[in-house]
Amino acid sequence: MIVSMTGYANAQTQLPGGVLLLELRSVNHRYLEISFRLHDDWRPLEPALREGIAARLTRGKVECRVSFTPHSTGQRPLEINLPLLAQLTELNTTVRSHLPDSQTLRVLDVLRWPGMLGDDKPDTASLQEITLALLNQALDDMSASRQREGVALAQHLLDRAAQIEQLVADVKPKLPALVEAYQNRLTAKLQEAMASHDDERVRQEVALFAQKIDVDEELSRLTAHIKELRRIVKTGGAVGKRLDFLMQELNREANTLGSKSVSVETSQVSMELKVLIEQMREQIQNIE
Repeated sequence: MIVSMTGYANAQTQLPGGVLLLELRSVNHRYLEISFRLHDDWRPLEPALREGIAARLTRGKVECRVSFTPHSTGQRPLEINLPLLAQLTELNTTVRSHLPDSQTLRVLDVLRWPGMLGDDKPDTASLQEITLALLNQALDDMSASRQREGVALAQHLLDRAAQIEQLVADVKPKLPALVEAYQNRLTAKLQEAMASHDDERVRQEVALFAQKIDVDEELSRLTAHIKELRRIVKTGGAVGKRLDFLMQELNREANTLGSKSVSVETSQVSMELKVLIEQMREQIQNIE
């Protein structure tokens, strides 16, 4: 299936000291562009986060935000890390046995020791593991959301493609009669303008002009492009750039049909085709 480039997802988890929240936002972009909004404590994790996002997404402007909200003292009482306190006490005794003149640890020093009150974040290795797990969870949610929107985009394209095919099918049988009527009007004008009344010359001019206004090839190419569009949508994957190029080709044929128009009816068809193609092109900008 095709996938939209627009999406949002978040994932969070409880840490001993607070809540860790990871958010992902993505919008359409020509290439994959990743930006981060991280606290300084999470800056070392940026390469791993970037690698994880690039492994799952191919296009889009993606913003990754990681925030940590600590618990207030009213929510969670502080507790002394007794094993850590025992280690510090033992180390303090060892150091003073070798350096008797050194100062002993003060209570304030002990309380400020990382991990002593049990409200500190995990170590770097654990933090990376936890954060990457949140990233994968958010990417799963975002991918599901982008796929759901991709289904809607695909249906939008197929609906417009069906309308284009119907316009071509409606106008194609009428073209011979429209061209013949135009040729008759042109013949009358040429005969009136040419004093010699050279019927052979008139027929030559009309035949030459008939070749210039023949749009059968443009209609055939429109039909072929629509078939290719259906094939691409059915194939799925990262097809946004291919579909965008196909819209250029469709628009070229619609413009040529308009420039060769010999009646109000074909001009109207050309305009309707361009409106439908533009509606598809706008939606394709959101496809990965």
